[in-house]
Amino acid sequence: MKIYFAASITNNNSNIDLYNKIIKHLSSYGKVLNKKIGDKKFLHKRKRIIFSKKQVHDFDLSLLLKADVVIAEITIPSLGVGYEIGRAVERNKPVLSLYHKKVEKHLSAMIIGSSEIINYPYQTFSDIKLIIDNFFSSL
Repeated sequence: MKIYFAASITNNNSNIDLYNKIIKHLSSYGKVLNKKIGDKKFLHKRKRIIFSKKQVHDFDLSLLLKADVVIAEITIPSLGVGYEIGRAVERNKPVLSLYHKKVEKHLSAMIIGSSEIINYPYQTFSDIKLIIDNFFSSL
């Protein structure tokens, strides 16, 4: 199983530790194609290396297209994550989006309102693990 993990990393790295935990758990189900987004060292290094916007788009999209499923953490709004979810839905890839319950009323209706995306709120990391376990057992 090839897994693409989508999460906001451009403007706010406050959830990196959570992303890392999610990626580690996802790894028990298959290969996480972009696991570096949960790696603080990589993200600090990435800031010093200049990638063009096209390079970032093309690389990330190539990984997304190789994936069998997409797991997205959408607590921190991101246009890029929304774009990735849309591209995955367009290709009929199963998409699970996770978000902290406290932000539910502020989330995009285009994501939360879509019948093609499985959306779940969580409060703790234990909730996230259970949601992911149930998602993969239902595939």
